Amino acid sequence: MDLAPIARTAVSDTIFGRLVEEILTGRLPAGEPLPSERELSLTLQVNRHAVREALKRLQQAGLVRISHGGKTRVLNWRTSAGLDALTGLAAAGVIPTQQIIGDVAVMRRSIAADAARLCARGASPEQRAAITTAAAAYPASGELELVLEADLTFWIAVIDGSGNIAYRLALNTLTAAFEDMGREAIYALGAAEFADRSAHLDLAAAIAAADEDTAYRLAEELLTRFVNACQNWER
Repeated sequence: MDLAPIARTAVSDTIFGRLVEEILTGRLPAGEPLPSERELSLTLQVNRHAVREALKRLQQAGLVRISHGGKTRVLNWRTSAGLDALTGLAAAGVIPTQQIIGDVAVMRRSIAADAARLCARGASPEQRAAITTAAAAYPASGELELVLEADLTFWIAVIDGSGNIAYRLALNTLTAAFEDMGREAIYALGAAEFADRSAHLDLAAAIAAADEDTAYRLAEELLTRFVNACQNWER
């Protein structure tokens, strides 16, 4: 493994990022042992504490298995990593960014449409009111930041109203991934969805009326716009 030294100011974050790239690109293959903490600290010219912190983060990300008293081995990210690996995959160029964004768009549509259905079924009056308020506050047009914040506020309210904590955590991860991959480019791609105030109002009305089928259909139709844009972009 040929790794250049890391600047002392970078510490564990940069060590972590460097090792993530090595693992995701396959330069550190699954099943292979990592160099020891001592070897890594000497190669990268950083202290062992920073290396240890980076290795802990790799284990939490599902990219390595640390065996106390034994070797730290690389895991197969396809079977062990979670959604947090998305931005690492994009940064490492293992999977084209277009494909990752397209795959995220499909997952987002599935989660959000089902969340809208669950929300229409079981949200509290306060949660329905929050969704209605978020839709009413949606800008008809305006700056990128305002539209994206309005869209995120709306979907947070819907997913919180669904009562599904796994959906909420997935939303957090997908939002962070979109941030890392570039909000402006993603907004330009999905403008037909993000900028449609009336569609958000119609969806909020269906949820307020406890109309599960309509809420699901409207959410799926709205989010399919971004999915279609991603598919056209990939071509």
